[in-house]
Amino acid sequence: MTREHDADRSVSQTVKALLSLRDLILSGALRPGERISELSMVERTGVSRTPVRMALVRLEEEGLIEAIPSGGFAVKAFTEADIFDAIEVRGAMEGLVARAAAERGVSRSALAAIRDCLAEIDELIEPHDLTLDHFSDYVRLNARFHALLHELSGSPVMIRQAERAGALPFASPSGFVIAQSSLPQARTILVVAQDQHRCVVEAIESREGERADAIMREHARLARRNLQLALENQSTLDLVAGSSLIRRGRR
Repeated sequence: MTREHDADRSVSQTVKALLSLRDLILSGALRPGERISELSMVERTGVSRTPVRMALVRLEEEGLIEAIPSGGFAVKAFTEADIFDAIEVRGAMEGLVARAAAERGVSRSALAAIRDCLAEIDELIEPHDLTLDHFSDYVRLNARFHALLHELSGSPVMIRQAERAGALPFASPSGFVIAQSSLPQARTILVVAQDQHRCVVEAIESREGERADAIMREHARLARRNLQLALENQSTLDLVAGSSLIRRGRR
């Protein structure tokens, strides 16, 4: 019992360190290029050295920090090209997932679940004057839609890789949703995204693998356009978590 308790405590401490460090990076408290000292992070997070070390390894896997020759880690910076590539990878993986779902076939219950999610999004974006709360709710429902889409593949391997692609810095399907909430064309962007959601579900149900793949690759391109729109206005870009890590210019 004591060993189990110690193991649970170790995991919770690692999670606490991970969340704290990730927040320090995304909030801009730790700047791009800044070296991360284990000891200083122990002081800032209130967590012991071993969980901090494990959290740093996890953040390197996520791509937010990188190992440096002198030892330790430093916060990464990202060019527009880096982010576009990450979004492209996510689109490719979700295209593969959608193609697999269409070609292998899915159950009626699975289709019903993702259609229920579509209906909730339809209801959410129906008003013409959307508030920040609407966009926050959209982030939640959009994440559920993409998770359900991954599950339609029926492949644990594909699901895991699609999740990993979506976890790349700035590659999340909802990575720029809150930022676009301040744009004049905000609702139009959501309507277009929702139409693509519906089209890919129809393609999967019709067993059109190539079409489903193409739709999801194109769907990811919306995130690229949203980033480009955000980069045109600093106040809009500031709404993106981790915007301080983005370097202007494609290289």
